[in-house]
Amino acid sequence: MAEDNNDNASGNRDQSSSDEAALSARLGSLDQRLSEIRDSRKLRTDQPGTESGDRAARASAMALGFRLSSELVAGVVVGAAIGWGFDRLLSTSPFGFIVFLLLGFVAGVVNVVRSAGVASRRR
Repeated sequence: MAEDNNDNASGNRDQSSSDEAALSARLGSLDQRLSEIRDSRKLRTDQPGTESGDRAARASAMALGFRLSSELVAGVVVGAAIGWGFDRLLSTSPFGFIVFLLLGFVAGVVNVVRSAGVASRRR
């Protein structure tokens, strides 16, 4: 009986060592695949095209922001100028200025909404 226990124990040792070898082989292949994936990602991020694409997108968004803000400011300034002109011609100070300033603001907001494309999406 003692011999059976020794054979069984040595069989478990052989099986556990073969399991460890299989596990080591799997870990090695996993490490190799992970290093290949890391290298391919590093190559993609090192390419100059992606960085310039981000810069172009950022510049395009900034240009859109400047355009929209200038349209709003232009509407307010033109409305104020027209109101000031009417006040000078008709001597109705400050009512023409106030009315046309508000109309210029509304026109500026409408232009911004139209330029941003929000109004066309609702249709």
